[in-house]
Amino acid sequence: MTEHSLWRFSRALHRAINDRHFEDIEALIDEDVEWALNGPIDMFPFLGARQGKDAVLDVIRQFADNFQVRRFDRESIMLGVDSAASMLRYSLTALDSSKPISLRVAQFAQFRAGKLTSMRVLIDTFDLVEQAGRAIHLPKMTSVG
Repeated sequence: MTEHSLWRFSRALHRAINDRHFEDIEALIDEDVEWALNGPIDMFPFLGARQGKDAVLDVIRQFADNFQVRRFDRESIMLGVDSAASMLRYSLTALDSSKPISLRVAQFAQFRAGKLTSMRVLIDTFDLVEQAGRAIHLPKMTSVG
């Protein structure tokens, strides 16, 4: 049985982020890739939607300039022939402050001929924003009765 594309992509992504080795990840991204990291783009400009290999590589470089992945745990994963969905818990270090950041993400990936064609990531942004030092003010809830 051959290795799933997600495993190769995941290893290459973490090498790109932590070791700044971008060659492996470049070879695994389709030229017309669709990429969306849903989160607070005003705080983290590398979040948001991107189209095309060059734009995605730029996002990965920006992430590598700001964070190091200390650890990640796969909470659950589902693999299809050319797709994958997973829940992950990441432990990161912000490089400018050495501050630890923990977050959960849901990731949905599609591949064609071993290359990433689509990536959608949903980030638990409530927790992320608070860890980044911004207070979240929620409206007061009133009780009835």
